[in-house]
Amino acid sequence: MKIVHIALLVSDLNRAARFYEQVFDLQRLARPAALAFDGLWYGLDGGQQIHLMLLDNPYENCPKPLHGGRDNHVAMQTDDIKLIASKLDAMDVPYTMSKSGRNALFCRDPDGNTIELTT
Repeated sequence: MKIVHIALLVSDLNRAARFYEQVFDLQRLARPAALAFDGLWYGLDGGQQIHLMLLDNPYENCPKPLHGGRDNHVAMQTDDIKLIASKLDAMDVPYTMSKSGRNALFCRDPDGNTIELTT
């Protein structure tokens, strides 16, 4: 088995698009028009996808752990964590490095979804 897509809830598509496109350089894919909600689809290597869905978030007011590695998260592989970190710094997006000592970075998107970047 392999993961086909990850679906994340977002509250503002324009804000989410800026984050995912500027930080991770993701490219939009065509999205089925018949869906009853707005969203954005992005392609990843290997045919996998991230789906951002404009829907009410039932977890919006739930407290989140300070370090994203101790929360639900999506992990993506990158060749250049320093580049991602510099983009996050430029956008004033906080992040933490892995507590285990591996080369991994954890950040949250504007809606609090946790993203792990690893090499």
